[in-house]
Amino acid sequence: MYKHIFTFIASLVILNSSAQTTLLKERLDNLSNRLIANNEVGGINVLLIKDGKILYNKAFGYADVATKQPLKTNHIFRIASQTKAITSIAAMMLWEDGKFLLDDPISKYIPEFKNPKVLDKFNPADSSYTTVSAQREITIRDLLRHTSGIGYPRITNDDRIQAIYTKSGILSGIGSKTLLKNQVKMLAKMPLLHQPGYKFTYGMNTDVLGYLIQVVSGLPLDEFFRKRLFEPLEMNDTYFTIPASKADRLISISEKTDQGLKKVNHPVYENSSVNYPLERDIILSGGAGLSSTTADYAKFLQMLLNKGIYNGKKLLGAKTIELITTNQLPENAISQGDPDFRFGLGFWLVTDENKFIHSSNVGTFYWSGAFNTHYWADPKENIIGLVFTQEYLPASYWDLGTLYKNVVYSSF
Repeated sequence: MYKHIFTFIASLVILNSSAQTTLLKERLDNLSNRLIANNEVGGINVLLIKDGKILYNKAFGYADVATKQPLKTNHIFRIASQTKAITSIAAMMLWEDGKFLLDDPISKYIPEFKNPKVLDKFNPADSSYTTVSAQREITIRDLLRHTSGIGYPRITNDDRIQAIYTKSGILSGIGSKTLLKNQVKMLAKMPLLHQPGYKFTYGMNTDVLGYLIQVVSGLPLDEFFRKRLFEPLEMNDTYFTIPASKADRLISISEKTDQGLKKVNHPVYENSSVNYPLERDIILSGGAGLSSTTADYAKFLQMLLNKGIYNGKKLLGAKTIELITTNQLPENAISQGDPDFRFGLGFWLVTDENKFIHSSNVGTFYWSGAFNTHYWADPKENIIGLVFTQEYLPASYWDLGTLYKNVVYSSF
């Protein structure tokens, strides 16, 4: 009798799970088709993985809105700031190797950052400025959690630092034709927006981390990524420069205009070619330089959910991942910004303090990219979500990812 009861209960669980999966797929289809029909995006790839297995993997719309070339799930996207997570993990690999301490001053490895200065007075007429001495040096932890005071060209909402960076030739790293070493050393001479550790300021910290990786490993950043991450993870479609044999898989970028959604044929950001992933001599930007696929990036996230292991290969320690996904912003830094914002060593975090604004679970870590790409990883549900499109200067850099997360979590 008990056997029949258990069999009946198991059948109900399976049926309920099947119904949930069907509902989830229908909702994801409907949302994606609606976004395409309303010209919100030109094309979109959605990949959802649960318990290490693909739950949903579809492409909608076009890889090129001008030619109406259909988008496929293996198309390659400019992932921009999603590069930051990869660079942060690469840096933590070197931390595990004993190459540095998190609270080491960055000047120990990049001497140009010795004796940093903080912006004091600014003259908008000629972009001249005065500074005061920083109370302490920038640490590697500051770079990982964006509390150094370094700003971001075109992104930081501060006219003073934008004028200073523009006058000095500091670039965002998206398709820039320059050397990482030169950009970082120029950046080291720039004033900080605030005292190190004072608050979270999203900036070019991860580009500095990329150069740190080169200095302490002795390898160019792209080679370090390939040897320590991409080859072990079998990320065969992730590059700073996409090889010619795969050039036809790079999706075009769209933008909203008065005439609707149009293909971008003009330069982007600081006069960079829209097809910069296909060009040589592009900066190895640890903050924004990579292009990838949803499948490749999912392997990277799966390794993190697997506590550092992928296909039997250990890339990172479980305790290290625990540290990375623990809030690193001190109370004084939180008090100077969004009180509900929590950030680890390279990732935005869902915590007990901010769960009320998120549909995903406590412990989820996530971020996005400048061309409207999104990812999240949820250890509690063992879910990975990736939503990739290519839009220049979207109205919101977060709403698209939030829409898909809400659909996913409300369907379970």
